[in-house]
Formats: sequence, C-alpha cells, structure tokens
Amino acid sequence: MNNKQQTLKGSFTMCGKGLHTGLVLTVTFNPAPENTGYKIQRIDLEGQPVIEAIAENVVDTKRGTVVGKGDVRVSTVEHALSALYALGIDNCFIQVNGPEFPILDGSAIMYVNKIQEVGIEEQNAPKSFYVIRKKIEVKDEKTGSCITILPDAEFSITAMCSFDSKFINSQFATLDNPELYATEIAPARTFVFVREIEHLLDAGLIKGGDLDNAIVMYERQTTQEKLDNIADLMNLQHMDAANLGYIQHKPLQWENECTRHKLLDIIGDMALIGKPIKGRIIATRPGHSINNKFARLMRKEIRKHDIQAPIYDPCEEPIMDVNRIRELLPHRYPMQLVDKVIALNATSIVGVKNVTSNEPFFVGHFPKEPIMPGVLQVEAMAQCGGLLVLNTIEEPESYSTYFMKIDNVKFRKKVVPGDTLVFKVEIVTPPRHGISTMRGYVFVGDQVASEATFTAQIVKNK
Repeated sequence: MNNKQQTLKGSFTMCGKGLHTGLVLTVTFNPAPENTGYKIQRIDLEGQPVIEAIAENVVDTKRGTVVGKGDVRVSTVEHALSALYALGIDNCFIQVNGPEFPILDGSAIMYVNKIQEVGIEEQNAPKSFYVIRKKIEVKDEKTGSCITILPDAEFSITAMCSFDSKFINSQFATLDNPELYATEIAPARTFVFVREIEHLLDAGLIKGGDLDNAIVMYERQTTQEKLDNIADLMNLQHMDAANLGYIQHKPLQWENECTRHKLLDIIGDMALIGKPIKGRIIATRPGHSINNKFARLMRKEIRKHDIQAPIYDPCEEPIMDVNRIRELLPHRYPMQLVDKVIALNATSIVGVKNVTSNEPFFVGHFPKEPIMPGVLQVEAMAQCGGLLVLNTIEEPESYSTYFMKIDNVKFRKKVVPGDTLVFKVEIVTPPRHGISTMRGYVFVGDQVASEATFTAQIVKNK
C-alpha cells in the first residue's frame, strides 16, 4: 500500500439514470486537498450543501447506502466509494445533481476505468492506516449476519453468502490483493430476485432498474399473470413463467458474481470508516445494514485509539543498538534514555526504553511511589528526535541537537518500574537552517503515556 495520501490527478464526470429514482443524473469526481476524505455535494439544491461521507451520516441501508445531513440525502453511493477506496484514493470532492449516484451498469468498473484514465496523484501528507491489533466483531442475531476483522499485515476480505433460494448456492469470494480489485471485483453487478421486484416497485424504488444494470434471478415460479405484470411495470418483454433462470442481457461473468458484488459493497461501506485499514475482514451474510454497524464500530475504535502505538517485537534485531546510539548522542548514564531504535525512515523514528526499578531518579521521585518524571519522558522523546534528524545529515557524529522550544505537552498515564516505553517521533517541519520541529509520543502498551511538540537545533560540535 502507498504510504502517502492520494487524490485524483484531474476531474471526471459520469452520467446515467438513478436506480431508484429513474432520473438522469450527473456525478463529478474532483481532486481534493490532503485530509479532506470523501465529501459529496448536492449541486442541485439551494446552498449546494455538502455531506461528509462517514458511517455516522448513513441514514438508510434498505436497498443501498444512503448518506444524509438534515433533509439532504444522496443514495447508491457504495459503488463509487468502493472504487475510490480500493484504488487508494484518500481525498475526493464529489458533486452530484440529484438525490443519488447513477447506477451505470450496476458495478464499479466504470468508476475504476475513469480513475485509471485521469490518474492518481500522490500528496505530501502521510496516509494514516488503522492497524487491527485484536479481533473485532459485530453480529445481527436476527439475520445471522456477522462481520469479523482480524489482525493482518495488509487489507484483505472474504465474503460468504447464503441466499434464501434453492436456485443459487451458498457462495464465497475473496480479495487478498487489492491490486486485483479492478479485474476480479469491480465488474461484479448488483442483483435482484424477481420475487422482490414487485415490493420494491410498490415502495417507489428501482424506477431505473433494467436488464442492463442488474442481474435478475427468476428462481421461484409465479403465475403468468403476475410475471407479465412485473414485466409491464419494468417495460420488459413478457416471458414464460415456466422458464426459471437468470434474466439479463449480459451473462454471468463468474458463477459467484453475486457474492463478488457483495464484497464490492462491503468495501464501499468500509470507505465510510474514514481511514484505510490493515486487517482481514471475514463477512458472513453481509448487507448494507451490518456493514454500516461495523463501520460505525470501527470509527469508535479509531477514536479510542486515535494515536496507535507502533508494533514492538522484542525478538527483532534493532536498527540501532545502544552502542550505535552512543556514537550519535553525547548522553551517558544516567541521562541516556533510549535503549534501542526499532524503526527509522526519513520522517519518523521508533525507539524503546525499558524502565527498571534501578533507575536513579526513583530514589527521590518518589521513594514510596516510584514514578518516572514527566520531564525525562520529554527528554527521551527529544533524544529519539535527535537520532532522527542526525540520521538525515552526513557525518552525524560531528553534530548535536539542542532543545529550542517545547509545546503542547500532555501526560496521560503514570510511568512506573517494569514499563516498556515505546517512543514515536515524527518530523512536523523538515530541517531548515539546522532547525526542525517534531511531534513525539510515549506509549506504554497501546496507551499514550505522554506527548509533546518540540523544536530542536542541530549544531556542529566544536
């Protein structure tokens, strides 16, 4: 996965009829600045209101995903969002001139083709992944639907469907590599059973449905009169009520095309989480309702762990051990507060310190309740920051880093003997004239113990 946020290189427009309204609709996808996410604007309404495409703004899931804000709604957004999310687009401003997106051919492939045609542009801001560390699950006891997400190095998804029909078997579909989305998932079309059509039409839905934008399954025989009535309502030719089977102009692309489309829908609904996920989703009998419950739960999890602790495996070889750290930093006992570095790139560093009961500061802070002083936690972060900026220059052994300013310091949790501190420091502003600003965090387990923003100067040793 790309580690920087991405948007479109240019705008593109799609035109077609709405599945439920039957209206001729136009939707335009535009590049958007960093950290915008997905936003949808109704340009046909007074004031041209904008809806943020997040799980909390989903107002209906009966026959698609409907986002809304007040009285303003936009439906059938899942196919477009699925394509954006799967192709790694983080920021997009979408304008539509009606209450839903056009259904097109009932899949996401036309969106994929247009995205690939205009191109994808990398932005400067880092992409903020949410890494799954533990099993998270949501169930619907009434329907038997269940979505589980498990820890995994990348994003993958498996959908398992059991249809209330003897005509179509239980099926599953898997996407292990997002790069296969365009060929293996995006072309899968939406589907409907003939027995559902009359109820949907009575509810004022699928006015734009036809045999070019959906797979239609006639699997339970009905009377010729009822079948003729449905055909008349949808402006279709009459069919023999005795002939069961699929009814569409284009044959099935895969035997499990219906389940592949369910997987497509899940990805579209996961786009409403607001962050790309690293984890494995297993969805049993998925649908827009359970998908949205899961997306809402994930957003709560993300808010609880807005700043995620780096993964620390004590068995892995460090990038810098204590001896290399001493070559770069002038600190020695008792002021060397970083034991090793476990991750390092151009903009961030992860360091570790094991806090023991023998730390000299515990003698007086405090004898009966040993607590690591907050100022030393900030100092440890700064030492990590020094290692980070020194790593960007030639002959780092000839330079030292010094505090210039400390801002926004917060202490959230006591640090006591036995704790393992994991530091994460990121560059906020790159070094300029030897001065750099960084943001640092101290973690104990998966909790933030302290954080600070600090500015340091790199000075050549005399």
